Amino acid sequence: MAELVSDYVLKRLREWKVEHVFSYAGDGINGLLAAWDRADNKPRFIQSRHEELAAFEATGYAKFSGRVGVCAATSGPGAIHLLNGLYDAKLDHVPVVAIIGQTARSAMGGSYQQEIDLISLYKDVAGDYVQMVTVPEQLPNVLDRAFRTSIARRTVTAVIIPADVQDLEYSPPKHEFKMVPSSLGAAQPQITPSAEGLAQAAEILNAGERVAVLAGQGARNAANELTEVADVLGAGVAKALLGKDVLPDDLPFVTGSIGLLGTRPSYELMRDCDTLLVVGSNFPYSQFLPEFGQARAIQIDIDPTMLGMRYPFECNLAGDAAETLRTLLPLLERKADRSWRETIEGNVSRWWEVLDRRAYVDADPINPERVFHELSPLLPDNVMVTSDSGSGTNWYARYLKFRPGMRGSLSGTLATMCPGPPYATGAKFAHPDRPAIVVVGDGTMQMNGINELITIAQYYKEWSDPRVVFTVLNNGDLNQVTWELRAMGGAPQFLPSQRVPDFPYAGFAESIGLMGIKVEDPGQIEGAWQRALAADRPCVVEFVTDPAVPPIPPHATLEQMESTAAALIKGDPDAWSVVKEGVKTKAQEFIPGGRSR
Repeated sequence: MAELVSDYVLKRLREWKVEHVFSYAGDGINGLLAAWDRADNKPRFIQSRHEELAAFEATGYAKFSGRVGVCAATSGPGAIHLLNGLYDAKLDHVPVVAIIGQTARSAMGGSYQQEIDLISLYKDVAGDYVQMVTVPEQLPNVLDRAFRTSIARRTVTAVIIPADVQDLEYSPPKHEFKMVPSSLGAAQPQITPSAEGLAQAAEILNAGERVAVLAGQGARNAANELTEVADVLGAGVAKALLGKDVLPDDLPFVTGSIGLLGTRPSYELMRDCDTLLVVGSNFPYSQFLPEFGQARAIQIDIDPTMLGMRYPFECNLAGDAAETLRTLLPLLERKADRSWRETIEGNVSRWWEVLDRRAYVDADPINPERVFHELSPLLPDNVMVTSDSGSGTNWYARYLKFRPGMRGSLSGTLATMCPGPPYATGAKFAHPDRPAIVVVGDGTMQMNGINELITIAQYYKEWSDPRVVFTVLNNGDLNQVTWELRAMGGAPQFLPSQRVPDFPYAGFAESIGLMGIKVEDPGQIEGAWQRALAADRPCVVEFVTDPAVPPIPPHATLEQMESTAAALIKGDPDAWSVVKEGVKTKAQEFIPGGRSR
């Protein structure tokens, strides 16, 4: 039988070492589906419940594997559905290749069913490379460039293949005019800054007395180098959310996450430093960085186009984080005065004491902070944690102490809802021998999370470690937005938009053959975690939590406090509960001894 274009596409994916393609069927990719059958399902077709979830699964796979994630969708609505997950990958600098069907060439321009100008639609999300294949000879070049571009620029690329082209007999490009041959492979270059740039960075760091480091996901391969640099400079290290797993949280100089969802010691580190070193981070919120002019600053990033933003950096170094820090280290002078480091470590130690007290503040019925406080010491050494966008992200950022070998991620830049569950699916296909924990709220579960449970139930039996633990915060409220309304908009909770219908999350898990645990008593939290982590199957642990427990930022501004007060005065339905919980929670920062309730 002749080799068709669809056969060749799958063959080329295998040659690029692609093992999984996350997708949902549709007639715009019928040719590819038939080829999958002929290819004995290699690379493996992973059936999602929705194309958006397929894109998130591919993104999660890429984030946790370090390899290219691949997703596929039919023309028209399928291509549209992919977009949210693909934008998540693009904004977080994750390599994902999307393969998309299109109406037949003969119908193009005729307002045919499901006909959409996909090149225009994808020109932003896949702006670095989006191409439509119109003749077989365009392959393999189009596919190869899509992969190489995605890898080199850590971004999304897209290949559009009309339905009739998929069924054409494949013929390779010839050694002729206007033919473009191609080849496999994309060895990564070793990028290091110039000697002059390194010398300038060393001069700035050596002159500083109070050095702060901000590490992002781009520093993930540089944990040892970061630790050594921080030791030589007597520095503290704060972490952007996407860099939460870059350094362990049990290091005494690691101040934790930075920003609105961050920690008090990270805020203090930036407030009081005189020198700032940013490594592999594009943290966007400059208000949480030192005041302009307060600190001399250096940035290290492998992407030169991302340098010099967010802060008036004095020295910008384009280079791989680990290699750049290794080359910089011999130029650094060890700080003899360790008082700055001692202050940082004291602030960190005090912060963990404050969080311990906050976790045990009484709530109605469960304080969500206690859920994460009791989970943290139980985390398996090789766990993969995925978080969604919501109030639970606050507790993920602050309470979970990552140890060496643990991984975690979320939608750092797009901050979209619903990536947490499909990230976990992608992560499990990347590492079937590692347990996963998903942090979600009831809003995400009702939007798409329930559907992702169906996918996990479909595949978990083939994973060598079948554990996927869903942490569902059931508070009946779109809680993060409610608090943003109060603190930033000065508006009370608007019940028609914020209330979430009740749903039996744990019961639904049981109904599809998974384990479900519902917890309404704070005394049952630890036992529920132990049961879930010992289970022989995925488990949904549904915690009924108090929506009035405030995700207080590390430094609440006067404006935020005034806005919240104004919202309560305007008749917020939970006004008294908010005041009561807020006072109890904030008080833990000032109590010198043990826990206060």
